[in-house]
Amino acid sequence: MTRHRVRSLPPAGDRLSLGDRSQRSGSGKRRPGASPAASEAQPPARPGRPERLQKVLAWAGLGSRRQCEELIRSGRVEVDRKVVTQLGTRVDPLRQRIRVDGVLLPRPDRVYYAVHKPARVVCTHRDPSGRPRVVDLVPASAQRLFPVGRLDLHSEGLILLTNDGELANQLTHPRYGVEKTYRVLVAGRPSPEVLATLRRGVHLAEGLARVKAIRVKKQFKQSTVLEMVLQEGRNREIRRVLARVGHKVLRLLRIAVGPIRLGNLPPGGWRRLSPNEVDRLRAAVQRKSRAPLPAKAGSSRLT
Repeated sequence: MTRHRVRSLPPAGDRLSLGDRSQRSGSGKRRPGASPAASEAQPPARPGRPERLQKVLAWAGLGSRRQCEELIRSGRVEVDRKVVTQLGTRVDPLRQRIRVDGVLLPRPDRVYYAVHKPARVVCTHRDPSGRPRVVDLVPASAQRLFPVGRLDLHSEGLILLTNDGELANQLTHPRYGVEKTYRVLVAGRPSPEVLATLRRGVHLAEGLARVKAIRVKKQFKQSTVLEMVLQEGRNREIRRVLARVGHKVLRLLRIAVGPIRLGNLPPGGWRRLSPNEVDRLRAAVQRKSRAPLPAKAGSSRLT
């Protein structure tokens, strides 16, 4: 399976060792248009959010936004066999059939990437500061990609990019409880009592945040490597719960989303998910959807 590395990235500091260096990455490309001025042509920030019909037509190459608005106003556009003349109508091009003058608009292919987000790369689509974005790490494409969930500015590791809004919503929604696994370097040496507290749950402003699983991977004189599993992803949840029990996070690396693992993908690198991996993600969601809902589950050298 081919892996790719982006060569022009901000330094990520000390590397987090994953213990798997068996495969070297090839060269990759950087997506053009990373500036804020170009971000209007990028996908929506929230996965699965329908887009305005004139935007979808413009993305399909049928003209400028204004020309596509005229197509709609003149009654030449159908959505699911119904003529639409209202500007601003929102559609999902992956799930709905759109026709212009009776000709079916091709549905975009669904694409899935695994990306190793370095530190200081943002997951948002619009960044006034012009910082590198995770969507800039994969090749330029006509596909409208968005990240599945978020990693904060200083966190690293696996993030999925896709244009499949339905699957993205399932992977991030607390109802499905898809597990995310992290390696975390913390200051100090957490006691067994602290680990038990994290398993029971720590109160944050949004409610109880509980770690599904936590174990000590390695201890140093003044720091500890933890492996943590969460089923729910509140904003900066790991950093906040560990701060509440007195341990500052020094490095944070996500190593798995459900059955998909980071492996030896290098910082800034990417690869396409195989059909089998996509099937495994869907199976993980289906298993969780049949399971009882959890009660208020919370959602540098590492070896």
